[in-house]
Amino acid sequence: MGITEIQNMTKAEKLEAMELLWDAISHDSTPVQSPSWHKGVLDKRREKIVSNQAHFITLEKLKERLR
Repeated sequence: MGITEIQNMTKAEKLEAMELLWDAISHDSTPVQSPSWHKGVLDKRREKIVSNQAHFITLEKLKERLR
C-alpha cells in the first residue's frame, strides 16, 4: 500500500487501519531502537532543567496558545 491509496481512503477507513496497526504493534514484543539523535535532544533538555533555564507552562496555557 502506498501513499496514494492511503490518501484515497475515507477517514473511517484510515482510522480502522490505524487501529489495526496499533493493535499489531502493541502485541509485538520486539524492542524498538530510538534514533541516535533522540539522546542529544534529551540531554539538551536535561541541561536546561538542571541550569534553571527551562521554561514550563501549564496544560491550560498550552491549550490557550493553540487556540
